[in-house]
Amino acid sequence: MWRAEEHRRVDRQLSGSVPREILKRYEKWKDIAVISGPPGLRAIKGFHDEALAGKWSGYRSSRLGLQLRVIYRIIPEESLFQVVRVTPHEYRRS
Repeated sequence: MWRAEEHRRVDRQLSGSVPREILKRYEKWKDIAVISGPPGLRAIKGFHDEALAGKWSGYRSSRLGLQLRVIYRIIPEESLFQVVRVTPHEYRRS
């Protein structure tokens, strides 16, 4: 079984004007990540789970809707997903 750890800014990013449907999809994403791990996320084509490049090398992205993405990294030794942010399709680090 895996664990999901969220950065403190994720709550603020989700509490704004994010539609309820996206919140439900994010909760479903977390459930799948915790229960099935990385292979479970890759198996569901709707998430379009992919590795990122450039400044975000080592991180992955999953689609929550047409525009919003969850950006995270996997720490396999600890069976841990670290969710860094939920953002519109913009991968700049701040």
